[in-house]
Amino acid sequence: MALGSFKFLPKSFLGVDIGTSTIKIVELSRWGARKSLKNYAEMRSEVLYEKPFRTAEKSSLLLSSKDIARAMRGMLQEAKIKTRQAVFSIPDLSSFFTRFELPAMSKEELPEAVQYEARKHVPLPFSEVTFDWQIVNKKRLGSSEESIKILMVAVPNELISQYQEIAALTNLELWALEAEVFGLIRSSLHEEKETVALLDIGAQSTTINVVQQGQLESSRSIDLGGGDFSERIAQSLSIDRQAAERKKTTEGLSSEQLTTVLAPLLDTVVTEINRVEEEVRGEKINKVVLGGGSSLLKGLPGYFQEVLHREVELIDPFRSVFYPPVLEDIIKEMGPAYAVAVGMALRGLE
Repeated sequence: MALGSFKFLPKSFLGVDIGTSTIKIVELSRWGARKSLKNYAEMRSEVLYEKPFRTAEKSSLLLSSKDIARAMRGMLQEAKIKTRQAVFSIPDLSSFFTRFELPAMSKEELPEAVQYEARKHVPLPFSEVTFDWQIVNKKRLGSSEESIKILMVAVPNELISQYQEIAALTNLELWALEAEVFGLIRSSLHEEKETVALLDIGAQSTTINVVQQGQLESSRSIDLGGGDFSERIAQSLSIDRQAAERKKTTEGLSSEQLTTVLAPLLDTVVTEINRVEEEVRGEKINKVVLGGGSSLLKGLPGYFQEVLHREVELIDPFRSVFYPPVLEDIIKEMGPAYAVAVGMALRGLE
């Protein structure tokens, strides 16, 4: 599902992920069926600014389009990235997801029916949002007995305008905007047959997505992320924020002390996973996949696996992408944090 259209396929494409505290850019190329990593770049907000790129309280970007574009131009120049076609990700917190069912009807009748029904579900005036939708049960479309299940996403026009301005100021050709979750699914779960809980654990929020056979079934975001982990460590151990960040990074859940400190926050995420599972009509979640920069907390997969009693693994967005063997260790370490950007670049190469 993407808010854009494509007329031809260039050989290289950029995936751009403007997160809460970092900007990540991935450059992928395609030769036949083979997709390769050409380049990547990352910048943290504190390198240039005293505040993050966005906050959980605002759907719009906190810094000006000019500031973000300046940062991105520097990244592209330093990494010597020449590709100009790009897909930008839209944060799940800034997107409104909803599902609804329509009675059986023809393909010609469907668009008008979707727009009429969507007005009942979107909390903003239609003049203020851009929305896109897809049919979840495509294989049964046309059946006189089967209702049509629709997944819809709406994005504020204000945010779309900001991204368009950023792309223009960065001299990038914005080919599409897409919700983060679809990039995560594309980069790691598009061939998955089981029902999976896909977590995107960022700096300020965590999004819990239930994916069934590669299709998004539900999505829920909570205001809890890696920044909260650091804050809890700082408060509990009476240390400053920088020391808490270092302790979180170096020790993580390998430390019994930090496990005790962070357990209440992590159990909040567990509660939300169980709640989401109950809401998806009895579908049992077979596996949990962790993505986002804060999923790299040491020992996190093992903690969730013990508490949830099911398989837990870190997302691996580069598994279908060729890269030099010398980068193996780096790719393994950075993979979960780059999953959205990789998914955006792959969207461009489809």
